[in-house]
Amino acid sequence: MTQRLRPTAVLVAGLATAGLALSACGSDSLDSTSSSSSSSSSSSSTSQSVDPALAAKVPQKIKDAGTIVVGSDASYAPNEFIDTDGKTVVGMDVDLFNAVAAKLGLKAEFKNAGFDTIILGVTSSKYDVGVSSFTINDERKKSVNMVSYFNAGTQWAVKKGNPKKVDPDNACGLNIGVQKGTVQIDDLTARSKKCTAAGKPAIKQIIDADQSKVTASVISGKSDAMLADSPVGLYAVKQTGGQLEALGDIYDAAPYGFVVPKSETDFAQAIADALKAMGTDGSYKAILSKWGNDTGAITDFAVNP
Repeated sequence: MTQRLRPTAVLVAGLATAGLALSACGSDSLDSTSSSSSSSSSSSSTSQSVDPALAAKVPQKIKDAGTIVVGSDASYAPNEFIDTDGKTVVGMDVDLFNAVAAKLGLKAEFKNAGFDTIILGVTSSKYDVGVSSFTINDERKKSVNMVSYFNAGTQWAVKKGNPKKVDPDNACGLNIGVQKGTVQIDDLTARSKKCTAAGKPAIKQIIDADQSKVTASVISGKSDAMLADSPVGLYAVKQTGGQLEALGDIYDAAPYGFVVPKSETDFAQAIADALKAMGTDGSYKAILSKWGNDTGAITDFAVNP
């Protein structure tokens, strides 16, 4: 199982807009009924120089357009979320992919979409690429190429001081917040089955499509705890001004991947090679540091690892 996240400045503003919107991309689902938002952002990294060899691997239709259309669920701070202007998609993943696009001589145009609609959007050519904290797994690799760029796991969080004395290994009978469509739901379901098998009450999942609302449910006391992708969970702890605290260690770490059409292996490899170049010139780690996610850095950028 795995996860995803994003950032803003103030908790209230983040919850009201999308600052704390954290959209967990660890879900194994390849289809969905989630609706897409019409908001989008277009930006490029000016700190990257074009690599002609990599640019030559870009599909002609994208090269002609000069823009990579990117599907992203901008509710997963600090990985991808809506900025304070209410429309621009920003975040760690956004900065990373903008830098990749610049090395390919392109700009990236981000389209905000429901998380579980993005892979279908890539396979149907609605988007050229999917960038939304997608955990790489075998099910996804059946339909798309995935380029590894970051490592994340699951993190639990509770109200400061853990007033309900939550133990992730014994959460039977508790109300636990989780985002819809994420691998954390699978995690909670498995834990709940262990509870009922032992004659204990099941875990009640407090599910919401918006991670910011999951976070708010813990702060309000509606949920006793929540679990999310580690970058998202830790960012929420940081942004809530001491109202939350991390519980336990990060576990089930796995790589995130950029999603590329199955037929475009050369393009996927060009993206991997651009990441390798960023690893060499230091820009990759500089972006992670900006978002406080240095611990998720990887060195083995690869297609379908």
